[in-house]
Amino acid sequence: MAAGILASVAVTSVPVQASSILDEVTELETTEDYAEDTEYSRLRGNNLNFGNVKVQRVSSNEIGIYGLTQCHHVCDTVYLYLYLERKVDGSYGTYKYWRFEANNATSLSRGINVIVPSGTYYRVRGYHAAKDGSKESTSTLTQGILIN
Repeated sequence: MAAGILASVAVTSVPVQASSILDEVTELETTEDYAEDTEYSRLRGNNLNFGNVKVQRVSSNEIGIYGLTQCHHVCDTVYLYLYLERKVDGSYGTYKYWRFEANNATSLSRGINVIVPSGTYYRVRGYHAAKDGSKESTSTLTQGILIN
């Protein structure tokens, strides 16, 4: 009889843990293994065309992130800042970040694979800017994807 009770407890504890992760899914997250965001320059300016970021599950402890800043023409400086954010205790915070700049370029892109702890959501925030006389910028933000 004791073995039957222990088996019952073990079986019911697994769904509780799984459902607690699923209960955390909000409009900020997706159940997909991939998320992307593209934003065009809000100013409809002369330099910056758009920015794009992507996050994708590679394995149970690895994600791939990608960012692109695209200009209308060759600019003095092109900026791409990528912020990998991790959800802890219900809130997102910066986990790692990278800052890239290119001179005399029409675009700047980077792809990075990152080893991460599993069991939580990750998303990517991007800052995209182009400077050619004046500086124009926009930001991007993906939904969070679960790495488990």
